[in-house]
Amino acid sequence: MLIPSIDLMGGKIVQLVQGEKKALEFDDFNEWVDRFSKYPIVQLIDLDAAMGKGNNFKLIEHFAAQLPVQVGGGVRNVESARAMFAAGAKKIIIGSSLYSEAGVNVEIAAQMASEFTAGSLIFAIDSRGGKIAIHGWKKVLAITAEQAIRALDGYCGGFLYTHIDTEGMMAGFPMAVAQDLRKLTARKLIVAGGVKTQQEVDDLHALGIDSVVGMAIYTGAMQA
Repeated sequence: MLIPSIDLMGGKIVQLVQGEKKALEFDDFNEWVDRFSKYPIVQLIDLDAAMGKGNNFKLIEHFAAQLPVQVGGGVRNVESARAMFAAGAKKIIIGSSLYSEAGVNVEIAAQMASEFTAGSLIFAIDSRGGKIAIHGWKKVLAITAEQAIRALDGYCGGFLYTHIDTEGMMAGFPMAVAQDLRKLTARKLIVAGGVKTQQEVDDLHALGIDSVVGMAIYTGAMQA
C-alpha cells in the first residue's frame, strides 16, 4: 500500500533531501487534501516539532479534519500523544523518545502502550548508516534497527523505518534492507526513503510492507 507523506515546516508542505536540504515547498494545502483523499491513511510529519523548533499544530488539525492521518514529529510523551489524538490523528508515530545513548527506552514504550491501544502506535526507526538517528536525524546513536525492533516489538502496532541515506533522493529503497526488516517482526511494517516507482510499491507490498512516498509524488514522478 502506498502512503502519501505530508511534511510540515514553517507553515508549509516541504520536501527535504536526507532531512536537511529543502528541495520543494508548497502552500496549496487544499490541492493535496483533494489528491490524497482517496488513500486510507496519509502520513503527516511536523518537522519543526521533530527538530525542536516550534510546531505546526494548527496545520495538523487542518489536515486531520479532512484526511485520515498518522501523525509524527515531536510526539515524545503521553501528553503530546493525547494532543495529537485530540487533533484528529488516527495513529501516532513515536521516535526520538524511544532511544538514547543508554539504549532503547522500553519504559516509554510500555507507558505509551498502557495509555493507548497498540494498534494506534507506530514506532519510528530512522536509520542513517545503519544506526538510529534522533532529534530530527541530527544525532546518531549506536543502536541498530534490529536491536530497536527486538526491544519494542511487544508495545506497538507497527514500525516505520526510514532509510535516511536515500530519503528524498528518489534513488529507490534498498530491497535487501526491506527483506531483512520483514524477517524481524510480524507487525505492520512501513518503509520510507527513496521510493520512486509504482513497481517498488508493488514489490514492497508483495513482502507485506507499506511504502511512504513523498518526493516522487511532489515532483510528478509518481501519480497520486
